[in-house]
Amino acid sequence: MRDKNAHKPITGAVTKAVAYARVSTKEQDKEGFSIPAQQKLLKTYAATSQLTIVKEFVDVETAKMAGRTNFLELVAYLKKHPDVRAVLVEKTDRLYRNLRDWVTLDDLDIEIHLVKEGIVLSDDSRSSEKFVHGIKVLMAKNYVDNLSEEARKGMQEKAEQGIWPSSAPLGYRNVVGSDGRKTIEIDPKLGPIVSQIFGWYAAGNVSIEDLTERARTAGLVNRLTGSTVGKSRIHHILRNRIYSGDFVWRERIYAGKHAPLVTRELWVRVQEMLDGRGEAKVRGSKREFAFSGVIKCGHCGCAIVGELKKGKYVYYHCTGFKGDCGERYVREEVLEAKFRATLKKLKFGEDELLWLKEALRDSHADERREHDAAVARLQGEYDRIQKRLHAMYLDKLDGRIDGDFFDRTSAEWREEQATLLRELSFHQAADQSYLEDGIRLLDLAQRALEIFDKRSAIEKRRLLKFALSNCTWKEGQLSATFRQPFDLIAKFDAPPFDSGGGKRPIPPERSRWWARLDSNQEPDRYERPALTIELQAPAAGNR
Repeated sequence: MRDKNAHKPITGAVTKAVAYARVSTKEQDKEGFSIPAQQKLLKTYAATSQLTIVKEFVDVETAKMAGRTNFLELVAYLKKHPDVRAVLVEKTDRLYRNLRDWVTLDDLDIEIHLVKEGIVLSDDSRSSEKFVHGIKVLMAKNYVDNLSEEARKGMQEKAEQGIWPSSAPLGYRNVVGSDGRKTIEIDPKLGPIVSQIFGWYAAGNVSIEDLTERARTAGLVNRLTGSTVGKSRIHHILRNRIYSGDFVWRERIYAGKHAPLVTRELWVRVQEMLDGRGEAKVRGSKREFAFSGVIKCGHCGCAIVGELKKGKYVYYHCTGFKGDCGERYVREEVLEAKFRATLKKLKFGEDELLWLKEALRDSHADERREHDAAVARLQGEYDRIQKRLHAMYLDKLDGRIDGDFFDRTSAEWREEQATLLRELSFHQAADQSYLEDGIRLLDLAQRALEIFDKRSAIEKRRLLKFALSNCTWKEGQLSATFRQPFDLIAKFDAPPFDSGGGKRPIPPERSRWWARLDSNQEPDRYERPALTIELQAPAAGNR
């Protein structure tokens, strides 16, 4: 990790750099302190680090904006100018908004100078530095997600009031109610057809295919495109609770204020019929297979699915959807052992866990200072408007202003105050979750193997999908890739020092990761572990 006071490039070969500055609200840009402050900091750093800034990029955005034009231009510029290999930025959350930004810059083989944090990241950086940086990127993304979550609270409030808060489903249409709020009402043309669909199916003598044809003949079409409605859409209509007068929003059921198209009793009856037909297709077995939907065949790319043999043995095999495949059956116990070995890569000692949490708390301290400054600024603005309201009220009492002017102006100012209060709550919610979510992530990684061993098949599958991707099985070999940031945890390289400054024993299985120190106290280049874990399994029986 770079010394904050040593402003020298990490490698003498890098002399040209680009500077990137960003603010997250237009208000900050108007106040004029954030962008100029960042640019001044970066220019001072470049001057003392023997770097020449050849181009500057600036982005001003809000939590609702989907992209950053100048960030994309920065990436394009770096690709076009191979002699410019450094990016100067104030700190981590100014540069990234999501993991995709991180991967995009990581693929460019450049140095990233996080000036305020005193860190330079490159291919030569230690894995412990990259790990902590990865956690910061994850938390920056989480902060943005929290702002978006807060912005969607209005939809949740509508749901709790019994108002469907999104686009109208087929059979309804969006309208503005008598109270001025958006709601849904029955579509006079398509609504009756949807009602008929439930009645036809409840009769018990039609299949989904027949039902689809009947609906098409009756004139049911997609509202926006005018195209015919397919079988999967008909199935979705039959499953949608909203037609009974209730609706599901964020996994909770609410009693809607809209008019139902079918009775609750009819809707329940249709669900029972759908469930009964689904059970018949399982051929008498309701067993959940832990690894179905997790692995693909390494030969043809089709899914690897589970199958129960002799009522008690579980084998997995390729579906052969693309044609005959030569991949052999494999016992569930073999796959389970290999997934266990994969998840074991995430295990680290208690001392290392404590060090990681302490590193996360240190990174959070800088974020906390930023949040506190934003909260103080917003609170000061709120108080200033409150004083204006009080003074204007006195002017009204004294007759210096008329009532209409007071009502109009005070309404505008109170709206500004409401906006400030929302921004305050955004910052407080994001600040609280920044540290908590990071620690929860570390605890999950530490307990991944324990969870895998003790939980049900469904929970095992969820864990594997959360932590792994690109799982394939080919010729007795399992290949799996850790998702971010678990890939960093799997190759984590903690500093070999304890909290008292003494040497901490290096785990034997990770001793080859430690970078040796030469006479200049600069770490040598070391071989980084591959992100893809390949585990050799014993040969399984033939198909």
